[in-house]
Amino acid sequence: MQNFMNRAKQFIKSEDGPTATEYAVMLALIIVVAIAAVSSLGTKVSQMFSAVDGTLTVPGGGS
Repeated sequence: MQNFMNRAKQFIKSEDGPTATEYAVMLALIIVVAIAAVSSLGTKVSQMFSAVDGTLTVPGGGS
């Protein structure tokens, strides 16, 4: 138990703990922004393709 406490104290004192936490927060924010962008653009692109598909005609009048 004492070994665990010593390691925990060293981890808290070192710069590795806060740095790892900062990177984790930045990664989480990047993922949230990426998901929001893909979701928003995906809907708009889908609507645009549907609009284009609705305006296209098949040569020869067939379907």
